[in-house]
Amino acid sequence: MELRQLVAFVAVGEELHFGRAAARLHVAQSPLSRQIRALERRLGTTLFERSTRSVRLTAEGEALLHHARRVLDEVALAERSVRAAGEGAVGRVSIGFAGASSYDVLPRLTRAVTSDLPGVELVLQGQTYSGQALNEVADSELDIGFVAMPVRAGISARVVRLETLTVALPDTHPLAARESVALPELAGESFVSFPAGRGSAVRATADRACFDAGFTPRVAQEVPDSYTLLTLVGAEVGVALVVSSARRIRTDHVVFRPIGDGAPVMPIALAWRADNPSRAVRAVLSVAERVLPTPT
Repeated sequence: MELRQLVAFVAVGEELHFGRAAARLHVAQSPLSRQIRALERRLGTTLFERSTRSVRLTAEGEALLHHARRVLDEVALAERSVRAAGEGAVGRVSIGFAGASSYDVLPRLTRAVTSDLPGVELVLQGQTYSGQALNEVADSELDIGFVAMPVRAGISARVVRLETLTVALPDTHPLAARESVALPELAGESFVSFPAGRGSAVRATADRACFDAGFTPRVAQEVPDSYTLLTLVGAEVGVALVVSSARRIRTDHVVFRPIGDGAPVMPIALAWRADNPSRAVRAVLSVAERVLPTPT
């Protein structure tokens, strides 16, 4: 069974029309028909029911189509892998992330890398808060990190998302009926928050916003991730200041309200060592530039 025969078969099997399949492959119809007949002889069966008006797959053709597509997909993957190896895009790339911001952008990046760079293995390190990620990137313990701006000297960064601080409230809270909430109105509330001293940019930004509003937030409980944080908000343990991406997390009994007196904006970036020599890292960053453009 030849690869060109499978290419011809899949084209006809998907188009169910020899003329359209030939146009799709940029070949004449006669050689295409010869490829199909040769494949049928090789398999000893009929793959298409042909008439003057239509072309249909036989049961044998239906059975072959699924496997033929997989073979062609594997061939394409092998070709991409060889090209990537030739360009040096082979190896392991570690990425640190934490929080709701990464829930949206990280899957887009990982899917694109898996498709475009089959020679690159991504090692994903969760609950790596912004400050920790910067330290680990600086110490070469991490190749790339999702961080809040700004970054230190020697670290390159590119903004991939703009987050706005917002208020998460239990749906039973009196302020839940409001269109927006001013931060001073939260002065007497209990808060659920990310851990202090772990490098969470959201925690640092929220604390600073509260201080600027004239109060120190009273934290009832610290939690490591956004889903747990919102679960405790829904359980009426406290209110929370979160990034706008947290709205994507579906949690019962939680409402989100904008801050009405000028909400802080947090630029979220990919960060990496400027002197990292890895071609695999550069290849991942190139993919990231395509699928995670800088917001305007």
